Amino acid sequence: MDGKVDVWQGTLALMVLKRLETLGPLHGYGIARRIEQTSGNLLSLNYGTLYPALLKLEQEGSISSEWGVSENNRRAKFYKLTRAGRKQLEREARDWAQTTAILGRFFKPSEDLA
Repeated sequence: MDGKVDVWQGTLALMVLKRLETLGPLHGYGIARRIEQTSGNLLSLNYGTLYPALLKLEQEGSISSEWGVSENNRRAKFYKLTRAGRKQLEREARDWAQTTAILGRFFKPSEDLA
C-alpha cells in the first residue's frame, strides 16, 4: 500500500461541495485531483465512487453540470454548486464540526469527562 487511505463514508459529498465552493466549476477529474491535493495526497479517491456521488448530488439539486472543454482540449462535464448546494454545504459543515467535537471528547484525558 502507498500510505493513502480511502475516503470516509459520508464525507465525499462534503468534500466535493467544498471544492466547488472554493474553486468554482470543475470537471470530475479536476474535482478528484483537488480533493487528493487538499488532503496532502493522503486520500485515495476511487473514481467508481466519485462519479456516482456527483450524479447523486446533481439529482438532489446540490450541483448542476454542463458540457465544456477541459484544459487539455477534451470534452468534459463541468460541475458547479447551486444555491441548494451552498445550503447543504453549510448544514453538512456544521454537522461535521459537531461530530468531530463529540469524537474529540473521547480522546480527552479521563478527568475531563467525569
